[in-house]
Amino acid sequence: MPFTPKSTRRTFVKSLAAGTVLGGLGLWRTPVWAVTSPGQQQVLSGSNFDLFIGETPVNFTGAPRTAMTVNGSLPGPLLRWREGDTVTLRVKNRLREEASIHWHGILLPANMDGVPGLSFNGIAPDGLYTYQFTVKQHGTYWYHSHSGMQEQAGVYGPLVIEPREPEPFAYERDYVVMLSDWTDENPSHLLRTLKKQADYYNSHKRTLGDFIDDVGQHGWRATFNERLNWAQMRMTPTDIADVSGQTYTYLINGHAPDANWTGLFQPGERLRLRLINASSMSYFDLRIPGLKMTVVAADGQPVNPVSVDELRLAPAETYDVLVQPQGAEAYTLFAQAMDRSGYACATLAVRQGLRAAVPALDPRPQLNMADMGMDHGDMAGMDHSQMADMQQHPASETANPLVDMQAMAPSPKLDDPGLGLRNNGRRVLTYSDLRSTFADPDGRAPSRTLELHLTGHMEKFAWSFDGVPFSAAEPIRLAYGERVRIVLVNDTMMTHPIHLHGLWSDLEDEHGNFQVRKHTIDMPPGSKRSYRVTADALGRWAYHCHLLLHMDAGMMREVRVEEGQPT
Repeated sequence: MPFTPKSTRRTFVKSLAAGTVLGGLGLWRTPVWAVTSPGQQQVLSGSNFDLFIGETPVNFTGAPRTAMTVNGSLPGPLLRWREGDTVTLRVKNRLREEASIHWHGILLPANMDGVPGLSFNGIAPDGLYTYQFTVKQHGTYWYHSHSGMQEQAGVYGPLVIEPREPEPFAYERDYVVMLSDWTDENPSHLLRTLKKQADYYNSHKRTLGDFIDDVGQHGWRATFNERLNWAQMRMTPTDIADVSGQTYTYLINGHAPDANWTGLFQPGERLRLRLINASSMSYFDLRIPGLKMTVVAADGQPVNPVSVDELRLAPAETYDVLVQPQGAEAYTLFAQAMDRSGYACATLAVRQGLRAAVPALDPRPQLNMADMGMDHGDMAGMDHSQMADMQQHPASETANPLVDMQAMAPSPKLDDPGLGLRNNGRRVLTYSDLRSTFADPDGRAPSRTLELHLTGHMEKFAWSFDGVPFSAAEPIRLAYGERVRIVLVNDTMMTHPIHLHGLWSDLEDEHGNFQVRKHTIDMPPGSKRSYRVTADALGRWAYHCHLLLHMDAGMMREVRVEEGQPT
């Protein structure tokens, strides 16, 4: 019996709107600069902000729960800053545990970055921390907690920085579209469950019927060998997402699919949609049937415009797109999870109450050996000269009980739309499409190269760099001012969005040329990608996979930018 996603049944929302501000309940006096706009519940603009982290009752599935929130809303309020301003943000912690706010992708002093244990001590219960820094950039960003599982519980919100100079495109309306994943489970239970049984949330395991179908399509020998390869690795090709729609409800701007968040337009108007993936563990493939999207920015930075039908958002990534609805009264924003176990959806419409058709989920994707840089058939026929060109691995991966596989032939895959998006009849954005509107901002060739491998063990749900978890790893040390090339090799069967705090990541193309500036670099299975980093911010910075449970399970390092020579 095929799996039926719960996102249409479970998400019948009897709830209070989770995005409603609780100013009228005596929890908070609405600041004088609070403003509202159609489709956005709470917008705070200016240079001085008072925020509080607390608890708020929500109900996304018919079962009342308690979320952790910023200023009583989920997501937290949209903060609007201006490039060049000095902003002051007073953050009060009303939880019974330590809290924090990290300003994702924002250039700032290390003690303003909001990572407990690295850049500051965290915000104690009933404590207050004042963030203050000058805004050096513009574009679409977001903020979230960096303490425990608070991000999964609801501590996140959008951030828009107005540019000092006019942008090279025009639009009549401006909407944030913030994607996220919600679970009725205690978020800390997710990690404990995955540690006990890593495939607990995977309802897409292959069956005897799948085996019979594959024999009919590919033959007995090929099917048997393929199953044997997976069995030897103790993995399954349907293990695409660690946590699926079995437990997640997928949200847009804090609204479950049945709640129908709506952005209004008049026919012919140009809309700027600021797409933000604020999920803890979910990749989304987003499209608007009937509308082309023109991508004009990635991770807050302007890119040469490219027209697409669909794009994949890794956790923590942002894209700005322009759309011009005309010819219909309503269009569906459709964001399906990468494993096709559910979706988030919302509406663009000429008036409230309208809905367009919601597409069916695409077929569930399956990994193959080539996806993971492990094409056994090709390797069997290699001669010794070819084997010398195979990917080398650090000694720390050898005989390591925390490493269950290694990619032997990884590649950049910059022009690959990704698993489940290939040859689907739609024009899908790829990393090779992204080209910054500016030249390499540094201009220097890197003085050295650091190669890091993304490693893991699926059965143990253990994640790391080079087979060494964060708890046992030495810091990565960069000399202040140096330009370094970082090469990432994904030795796992999972996709990992890698985020370096405090510093830009300048992605290179296959030939080592500067291509696009980002704050989060997505790494599909079997990929090898390189980017340049200028160590222009002193201090201790977090460097990690932005899948929250992967980071918590060990895929994290500390980067120290220090005066002196590199070590």
